Amino acid sequence: MSHQTSYIRATTRPSYPLSVTSQARDAQLTGEESGRRDHPVVMGILNVTPDSFSDGGRYTDVDSAIEHGMALHRAGADIVDIGGESTRPGAERVDAETEAARVVPVIAGLAAAGVPMSIDTTRAVVAAAALAAGATVINDVSGGLADRGMATVARDAGCPWILMHWRGHSRDMNKLAVYHDVVTEVRDELLERVDDAVGAGVDPGQIILDPGLGFAKNAEHNWQLTRHFGAFVDLGYPVLFAASRKTYLGRLLADPEGNPRPVGEREAATLATSILAVAAGAWGVRVHDVRGTADALAVWRASGAPHLKQSAT
Repeated sequence: MSHQTSYIRATTRPSYPLSVTSQARDAQLTGEESGRRDHPVVMGILNVTPDSFSDGGRYTDVDSAIEHGMALHRAGADIVDIGGESTRPGAERVDAETEAARVVPVIAGLAAAGVPMSIDTTRAVVAAAALAAGATVINDVSGGLADRGMATVARDAGCPWILMHWRGHSRDMNKLAVYHDVVTEVRDELLERVDDAVGAGVDPGQIILDPGLGFAKNAEHNWQLTRHFGAFVDLGYPVLFAASRKTYLGRLLADPEGNPRPVGEREAATLATSILAVAAGAWGVRVHDVRGTADALAVWRASGAPHLKQSAT
């Protein structure tokens, strides 16, 4: 047995219950433990990959990844999202053993430090290994389409499952960005994912939706989804908004020669989109800049802005 393969085989079957009750989930993910019912979830991004579009290669060492995860939590991340496979447009896939070997030691280390975590994966076997190591949420960018076994893992674990809108893997997804009415089609396709999950026995109270900005979407699609974000909130499920540093923000901020704003200089735009989404009713935001987001949300709360939630129209 290889060293990498052992990560999956040793952790696929958990030795302790993974059930997360609704009360515990709400306390952990919405900040009710501090009495702040208006506190949107801040999900801090931690990619332990060499090729992610923003921070690829920065946290491939286990110790540096754990250190950064703890820093994100101290800065205000309610949950740290751990990913071991890049989903940037055009990215090539890695095998499940490599993905698990990247994430499991980091999750175990952060769990020992008491950091709440989600696992960002499309593979059921990696999700199961991550949950066994201490993650408590599955963030599946494929919404269950890439691996039909994911529904079984989510059902048996009883954990929150983020279903993102998805039409295909990174290498091919740009070719799939064809819509007649992007808001209606993304909404309807997400509801299909919900129906499949519930049909597989997943508790609907554990489902969180994500319209999947940038995944089989062009810039105008992303702006349409942002503009009509309330259409997803009105479905009645918690909705995650994830625009952090994405290409369409860089293109919006292009210089006079048309060169997109560099990835590391898109934080102000990210903050603006995050606050707009929260004002429209987002359950949470997934971001790289946790401290800046937490500061912006503090201002938002102090201004009384929770009352700004909009409907789908």
